[in-house]
Amino acid sequence: MSLSNARKPEISFADFDRVDIRAGTIVEAEPFPEARKPAIQLKIDFGPVIGVKKSSAQITKYYTPETLIGRQVFAVVNFSPRQIGSFMSEVLTLGFPDDEGAVVLGAIERKVPDGGKLF
Repeated sequence: MSLSNARKPEISFADFDRVDIRAGTIVEAEPFPEARKPAIQLKIDFGPVIGVKKSSAQITKYYTPETLIGRQVFAVVNFSPRQIGSFMSEVLTLGFPDDEGAVVLGAIERKVPDGGKLF
């Protein structure tokens, strides 16, 4: 993970609008011991239109599989799937680095419908 704080070039709203960031609820979480860096395999329900998608997330410092079930997260749902070892990650779960670079998941303050689009 890059911890660069360099600011990215300015983009238009149309550029931002092409990134499809949705809310989803974690319905399954399992350790992913085969990953190069410690990770957890997630299944996230994005509602009836998008369905349940898989994600590999390097979030083991602050989270265990048991504590993730039922938690709502943000994810980019329109990236191409990415093969991570034997696992196909279909969405990018979003978080922020702490002072040491460990991932802290973005939080949704109140329950929202699964599949809700960030705007």
